[in-house]
Amino acid sequence: MNKPKVVFAYTEAGLGHIMPLNAIYDAFNKKYGDKVECVKCNFYNETNNKHLIKYENFLINKVKGFVKSNKIGAVTSFFMELFGTTISSHATMKWIAYKSYKEALKYVSDLKPDVFVSTHWATNFYAENVKDKPITCMYVPDAYINPMFSYKCDLTLCSMQCGYNKAIKKKKRFNKNNLKLVPFCIREEAFSTPADKTELRRELGLNEHKFTITLAEGGYGIGKMEEICDMLINKDLDITIIPICGKNERLYNKLKDVKSKGKLEIMPISYTPHIFKYISASNLFVGKSGASMSAEPCFFGVPQIITEHATKIEKDIANYYVKEVKSALDILDSKKVIEKIEEFVKEPKQLEKYIENATKVHQNYGAEKTADYIYNLLINKGK
Repeated sequence: MNKPKVVFAYTEAGLGHIMPLNAIYDAFNKKYGDKVECVKCNFYNETNNKHLIKYENFLINKVKGFVKSNKIGAVTSFFMELFGTTISSHATMKWIAYKSYKEALKYVSDLKPDVFVSTHWATNFYAENVKDKPITCMYVPDAYINPMFSYKCDLTLCSMQCGYNKAIKKKKRFNKNNLKLVPFCIREEAFSTPADKTELRRELGLNEHKFTITLAEGGYGIGKMEEICDMLINKDLDITIIPICGKNERLYNKLKDVKSKGKLEIMPISYTPHIFKYISASNLFVGKSGASMSAEPCFFGVPQIITEHATKIEKDIANYYVKEVKSALDILDSKKVIEKIEEFVKEPKQLEKYIENATKVHQNYGAEKTADYIYNLLINKGK
């Protein structure tokens, strides 16, 4: 008898979707890999289908466009909210992207999944509309479940109590059986990352005594980081800065050639899946809001200055960490970001309240509960 097939469908539309799915896959495979067949699927590019590749590139360019101009993100969010889940989903997938939609349905059928796990609304939409529909599970990494993520699904999982509370009020869509509150799905590596900053700085080749700042703008490295780095380089602050440049090779090449100026030291990093050590070694994290981009510093008890939110979704994420968790500040003006950094460097004790608040939600992390819910749904549906 063949084992049930559980497909984990990856979408390249920002690391905020990819990293949580890695966490879910690792937890599920570790716990239930002997009972099911676990399949990692790079959905849009592994078949080399030109229509699927084109649509994923469209998603990537949209994300980049939102960062470059938050007005585009605001307009997109407005119309998504205005038209609602059904119209927005069908218009996007069946009208605008109809060629990739047909190819995607065929590919889901070819995969023959018993369970289809997503962290992106597009792949869930395909699985829900294929002829031989599998069990569908979708994890929402954002603070709230936006209209595209509210599309029908056998099991929707979210990590923020505020998002759960808002969604459960939509009684036509969600109930206590198909919506579950789970810890934030952070990778297992986070739990084995040392918390001792001195130890980590020695390991990473950093000055263990300097106030240390990690800066990041998501996987694409687009945003205010370059401007903020330039301003910090021209300051005579006794600090270390670690710009995580992601896939922005131009920025990485620019910064790696910068000589440390005065007391300031700089260690630019290109794309790395091992960002946790740099975050944990830091006193402060600076960058845009995002699902993982804000959750990860909070996990390590590192205060964040949020410098940008490209869409309403990211603004909601920022509000969650600024107003509810209270582990972050929202400062969108680069000059004011520099002023606040100078203030923290001069008086590090000001960071203590943010550290304390982040520590209070430390237990709300891990993907094991999500893995359990997915497996239990498979067992119950299979009866």
